[in-house]
Amino acid sequence: MKKVTGIGGVFFKCKDPDQMREWYGQNLGLVTNEYGSLFEFCSSATPDKKEYLQWSTMSEKSKYFEPSKKQFMINYRVENLIKLLEELKNSGVEIIGKTEEYEYGKFAWILDPEGNKIELWEPVDEAFTKEYEGKTTC
Repeated sequence: MKKVTGIGGVFFKCKDPDQMREWYGQNLGLVTNEYGSLFEFCSSATPDKKEYLQWSTMSEKSKYFEPSKKQFMINYRVENLIKLLEELKNSGVEIIGKTEEYEYGKFAWILDPEGNKIELWEPVDEAFTKEYEGKTTC
């Protein structure tokens, strides 16, 4: 079974998320909104299919990364999240909370051996494609 298929997002804590988004916009050209910046790309495995990566600043007081004490979290794109979670559980990997499902995909969280919280995402890229259709192409 294919497991991780790519990076789905990069999230980091900062003192002033709004100011950081503005700085990245002004200095590095990121187009941002209240959630951060959405990067669109085409996978070499499926060049006709658009995929997305979310970059987000988060408050240094955010509890979203807990129980991890780290200042960052990486979201990995996966295939068949439910089956992967079964495999991870059988391997003794700590699963955090319950799986959540939205129109743009399923999410689950695990901890690596050093306590880094990892977000796993089985995307429904078509949900993003509808929102951004015609704005960019592969």
